[in-house]
Amino acid sequence: MSVTRSCLIALVFAFALFSSSTVNALSSNYYDNTCPKAESTITKVVKKAMLNDKTVPAALLRMHFHDCFVRGCDGSVLLDSTRNNKAEKDGPPNIALHAFYVIDAVKKQIEELCPGVVSCADILALAARDVVALSGGPTWDVPKGRKDGRISKATETRQLPSPTFNISQLQQNFAQRGLSLDDLVALSGGHTLGFSHCSSFQNRIHKFDNGHDIDPTLQTSFAASLQNVCPMHNKVKNAGATMDSTTTLFDNAYYKLLMNGKSLFSSDESLLATTRAKTLVSKYAGSQDEFFKAFANSMIKMSSINGNGQEVRLDCRFTR
Repeated sequence: MSVTRSCLIALVFAFALFSSSTVNALSSNYYDNTCPKAESTITKVVKKAMLNDKTVPAALLRMHFHDCFVRGCDGSVLLDSTRNNKAEKDGPPNIALHAFYVIDAVKKQIEELCPGVVSCADILALAARDVVALSGGPTWDVPKGRKDGRISKATETRQLPSPTFNISQLQQNFAQRGLSLDDLVALSGGHTLGFSHCSSFQNRIHKFDNGHDIDPTLQTSFAASLQNVCPMHNKVKNAGATMDSTTTLFDNAYYKLLMNGKSLFSSDESLLATTRAKTLVSKYAGSQDEFFKAFANSMIKMSSINGNGQEVRLDCRFTR
């Protein structure tokens, strides 16, 4: 092969890579011309939903996280199951996901404003930012331009990090998505919002290991209160505990409780297992501003995980 031809092929390949990255690139001003009222419309609908249901913030933040960790941020978690396919939202880790109606309400209004322009994946990313900000947390400029994916499989929710994971498992899970240990510690702060069912922390309060019934890292009175709410043979379907003491306020209470042996999940406790992670937990427990800054940066990074979506859905529950 001649040098000239080799160079030409190399140039074509480089241009193809550049074009692909350009097409997939996200931009903070993506809808400035095509749908300038998109963000304000999303904020308005989300705010109204929060006034009617205090569980909406935790629900939408978790929904966005679960979307991005399976196939990237492509809105695949929003798709309904069909006769021939069980979708992500019906996978075991997502059974408790709710507030999909908020995304539906946003999409309906956005479609009236700008038909076929704003993706469901972008709506979810923006709604997650809004619930954090409206709950007293930080705000950030969400990069936009995601496309909606056409594939959603319940079996792939096995890829989501488990509340029983240790630090090594968590780091590996996050690293596979281009997220660092620092991102892991910062994003774990999202646990400041919401509620957990007993099943997610049962392993820490009953038959923990051969030598302990209760995880010895749990503060004694806190463990007793959890056992009272979640007995060994719990029959109360919705029994559980709030993620921290200020469950509807986005703050740094999660880290303070973690430092005092009052975290719910094994995965939370594991953040104290390495020097670097523990240093960050201590830093965020001592400074809410530092936590907010780190959380916003890590959310931008997480929400930019490429989902390889191909369309803008007209209804977030169904492909076109």
